[in-house]
Amino acid sequence: MVEPTSSLRIFVVGAGIGGLAAAVALRRQGHHVEVFESSLMNREIGAAITVQANAMKVLDFLGYEVANLKGVDFLGTVRFDATGGEGITREFNYENLGRAGWHCLRSDLHDELKRLALSTDGAGRPVILHLGREVVSCNADEGSVVLRSGEIQQADLIVGADGIHSVVRTAVLGYEQKALATGLSTFRCLFDADKLKSLDDMDWYTQGLSGGRAVLAPGERFRLLFLIPCRHGKVVNVAAHHVDDRNQDQHEWSEKATMDDVLTEFSGFHPRYLKFLEQGQQPILRWQLRALPVLPTWIRGKALLLGDAAHATLPTIGQGAGMALEDAATIALLLPQGSKVADIPERLKAYQELRKPRGEFVNRESLEQATMPSRRGFYERSREQQLFLIGFDVIESTKKYYQDNFF
Repeated sequence: MVEPTSSLRIFVVGAGIGGLAAAVALRRQGHHVEVFESSLMNREIGAAITVQANAMKVLDFLGYEVANLKGVDFLGTVRFDATGGEGITREFNYENLGRAGWHCLRSDLHDELKRLALSTDGAGRPVILHLGREVVSCNADEGSVVLRSGEIQQADLIVGADGIHSVVRTAVLGYEQKALATGLSTFRCLFDADKLKSLDDMDWYTQGLSGGRAVLAPGERFRLLFLIPCRHGKVVNVAAHHVDDRNQDQHEWSEKATMDDVLTEFSGFHPRYLKFLEQGQQPILRWQLRALPVLPTWIRGKALLLGDAAHATLPTIGQGAGMALEDAATIALLLPQGSKVADIPERLKAYQELRKPRGEFVNRESLEQATMPSRRGFYERSREQQLFLIGFDVIESTKKYYQDNFF
């Protein structure tokens, strides 16, 4: 390990996928990086995730080991009508992209990013990870954070990667902006794929294109099953999106549910799909799907917002984590080794210029493709939109921007 000749002291608030990716990327640029995480990170983080080709470019930049994701090839999706019948295959595997991506468990990606952050090998000094140290407030202009203990810590830059309930977002905006109820929720659970061996009529899931299976109900009421293979195909992730008739503001954002709750909501689906759903294992959780409105800014003083803190949205097109990874790479490439504190204001302006329009596009499209019947499934149908999203190379794009504007 080579010690950097000069570095910025950077705090990352939040150790999710976006936060750890930012920490790794900034470490590789030679900076002194500390991550503050309120939890002890001793539980499963989320369920399945699709790492699409644009996100893979970031992981390549970070130096990840492909085998550690235990992934399943994502080459596209097969969509079925909830009443049964043949599926419609939508391939995402274009010649100029090579691979469209991976399906993996969020926890496996998270573990790999944590390994890259803390490893004594690789570029830069290892990231310092503070677990169980909650940031309760932030002064964006001064670059300071206050911990639950009352301790105040000072940095050159604060990266707000603290998710949908972001404290740093309040400091950047000057007011609290909560994610808004969309009237949609999703049931989530996992099950062992070996269970399918004893079931009849499972070819619709086990045969054909490697990728997810989407089962959409006809009509105005949104009900969508999205089934993702993970862990080399040994685990199935079930995401059952649906209209939530409850007053969402009167319920916890995540609550335990029963299989009866799931089967009642998806009654009317063909028996083959209900039989599949019945394989789900506890815990089954009902997650509210909430989205941030467009924010007036992602930057202020010595702080920036990244990932869900900036553009939390629905999982409809599977680009939430991809946008967080792109955000992480962008800010790191705008702050190469040798960057000074005096450079930060202009680099944050560049970060916002590069990232805000794209993050807001994904936010808007993900919401519309769930809530507007005519837009459902548009991402799978639109090669133009696929190429705009998964064909984008944030590494080369940001490097070019830096060369043109700061070199």
